[in-house]
Formats: sequence, C-alpha cells, structure tokens
Amino acid sequence: MTDLLGFIGLGLMGSAIASRLQSRHPLLVWNRTRSATAPLVQAGAEVADSAADVFDRCATVFVLVTDERAVDEIVAPADLRQTTLVQMSTVRPAYSAELAARITTAGGRYVEAPVSGSRQPALNGALIGMLAGSPHAVDEVAPLLDPVCAMIVRCGEPPRAMQMKLAVNTFLITLVSGLAESFHFAETHELDVRLLEQILGAGPMASFVSRAKAAAIVAGDFAPQAAIPDVAKNARLVVAAARENGTTATLMDACLELYAETQALGHGGDDMAAVITAYRARTAGRRS
Repeated sequence: MTDLLGFIGLGLMGSAIASRLQSRHPLLVWNRTRSATAPLVQAGAEVADSAADVFDRCATVFVLVTDERAVDEIVAPADLRQTTLVQMSTVRPAYSAELAARITTAGGRYVEAPVSGSRQPALNGALIGMLAGSPHAVDEVAPLLDPVCAMIVRCGEPPRAMQMKLAVNTFLITLVSGLAESFHFAETHELDVRLLEQILGAGPMASFVSRAKAAAIVAGDFAPQAAIPDVAKNARLVVAAARENGTTATLMDACLELYAETQALGHGGDDMAAVITAYRARTAGRRS
C-alpha cells in the first residue's frame, strides 16, 4: 500500500471530483474507457492497469460508477482486506447496506459518500457530502473530501447517507421539472422568457440551480452538468424507495415519466434542463 488515493469511475462527475482530489493528493485512477483518464494524467495522476490494481495499491479507494452492476464488477474480484471503500455512486439504499456488510466481512471498511451538486459545483469544490459508516472510517475519509465539498454531513450508518441523497434528489428533480414547466407555460403563452428568467432570478425562489437551469433553458444550451440518464436513474431510485416504504411520491412519479420521455426523445447526452423538451412534445401531441 502507498499514500496514493484510488479513484475508479471518471464520468461527468467522477472526473470533476477526481481533479479536485488530485489538487491535494497523489491519485491512481482507472476507468473502463481509458481515454477519460487523459486530463488527469496530464495533471499528474497515474493510471492503473485494472480496477483490481487500484485496490492492490491503495488503502483508500473512491468509486463513482453508473450503477450497482458496475460496482459489483469492480468490487467482486478486489482484495478488500485493510481497504477503505468510499462508495460515491447513487444506488439503492438496500444494496448499499448489503455492500457495507460484504466489505466488512471481507476485512475492509465501507463509507457511503454520495454528494449533492452537479459537475460545476464539483469543479468548484462546492459539493455537499453525505457520509455514513463507522465513526473511525468517516473520520478518516471526511478530510480527504475537503477539496471537493463545501460541507460534509455525517448521517450515521449505511444506508442513511444514501437515503438522504435520495431525499435531496427529490427536491432537485422536482425543482428543475417545475422550472421547466414554468418556462413551457410562458413560451406557449408567447411571453418573453428572458423576462421570466429575470423575474425568477431576482425573486425569493432563486438559487444557484434555478438560475443555472433557467439560463440553460432560455439559451437552449443543454451541455450536461447533470445528465438526463443519471437523473432518470435517480428518479427511479427515489420512486422505488418510496414504494418500498409505502411513502407517497406524487411529484416524483410524474418526474420519472418526464425524464424517461426526455431520454426517449434523444436527449441522453443533455443536461436535466432538457426535460422541457418532454413538455413541448406532450403539448405538441395534444395540439396535433
């Protein structure tokens, strides 16, 4: 083992978080698509030959991948003895609890570490980290995330951080969906959407998210900060967790349909603000 931090998964969020970690720590990275490692290599990171190589050489390994299957493919062949796995991927809380037990049984330590925020806040070191795990493991991981997070909240034992992440996502997804609906209402009534953007941006409901997504909608610029497939996946996780617990999730049920429709319309590579295209498609269908 060395002082290297391991990082596996260099997608939209992973690459941003890894770049912040690298500002203070030597990094050993691995990604299924090797070309994604190039920017980090140019900044001084080392590339591992495999995910297993990361676990062999690093005492602490961050994982941020698409889904549970990807996590299993990475973790199953790894030697987890004396390793702290920092699991940042958004997954089912029940799966996270099961994974925590598997890691502990294998002789490792498990810390849930989902974050609130998109790519730009990640690049700015302004994410909100939610940690769950044994107090000692969390104490060791929390300082490592200082370059990434403006705030770190301790949530208890797994899967409490993952459940908290889904609660946060519920507000985020319904917020952006409501914002898109507002702009769609304005455009179908031939209102000046720039005036709406100005009013909302100056009013009591304004936030970093609302301003950024409103600007994206007005400009028609859907360069991804939080991509549609990721948001759709998170919506599915929220709805599934709500149903398992008998929790009402009326707005999230509607959002799940909207983001699935947005992806089906060909916006899989776009930001979540592109959900307005689902509204437009529905309206066009009613008017045809």
